Amino acid sequence: MAVRAVLRMGDPLLLGTAAAVEKFDTPELHALLADMHDTMQALDGAGLAAPQIGIGLQVVIFGVGQNPRYPDAESVPYTTLINPALMALDEEIEEGWEGCLSVPGMRGLVPRYKRLRYRGFDQYGNAIDRTVGGFHSRVVQHECDHLLGILYPMRIRDMRNFGYTEVLFPGEVGGDE
Repeated sequence: MAVRAVLRMGDPLLLGTAAAVEKFDTPELHALLADMHDTMQALDGAGLAAPQIGIGLQVVIFGVGQNPRYPDAESVPYTTLINPALMALDEEIEEGWEGCLSVPGMRGLVPRYKRLRYRGFDQYGNAIDRTVGGFHSRVVQHECDHLLGILYPMRIRDMRNFGYTEVLFPGEVGGDE
């Protein structure tokens, strides 16, 4: 469909709480998802939330196969997740480097739950219920934070672990969401 402009940190639309989707399998929802997919693919992203393109709905997409920006990342199945609910499976937290299409060129060390269960729906209203860990867990938490108006720098514990990708990791490729 179309590659949309991604809002950048500082835009007030990124700080709002997204509304629940009430109708599934509509032309409007399918068009939104097509635009999100095209945008994420064009930018080699691992995920994208609707608020990042100015749409205040609880819709996220994510997935990582072979991605030049994440050469060492484990595979995450392509997923459309609508009206998500996340539940940590325990209190174990691990820190990992994150980037974001809304915070281009930067990375930060972000604490996230290591394992979680997430529930929600696909674009047709079919239930999704998964238990995940590792990078998959991190990606889901990152994307769902966007639905609450949270950008990853807000979660960084020590701002000495936040900076420009080329300074933190000279010679490395990419690193945004």
